[in-house]
Amino acid sequence: MVHDFILNYASLIVNHPESLRMETFEIDEGYDEITLYADPEDVGKLIGKEGRMINAIKIVISGCKAKGGKSYRINIQPDSNG
Repeated sequence: MVHDFILNYASLIVNHPESLRMETFEIDEGYDEITLYADPEDVGKLIGKEGRMINAIKIVISGCKAKGGKSYRINIQPDSNG
């Protein structure tokens, strides 16, 4: 659910949605680290001015903890393959 939301939301923001890719690492049972790889041109758009866009995404996915009990950390990285 969270992963689908992040990919769908990010694809609405970026200029190159076809280059979006995500990796998820389960750190422990209650914690996942999500890395979203985007075209280098789009990384700034995903982070936003003063980090506002990524913080908004973090706030929305933090609401999923109340429902499912799992915490998430999200990182944005330029895709070296793109």
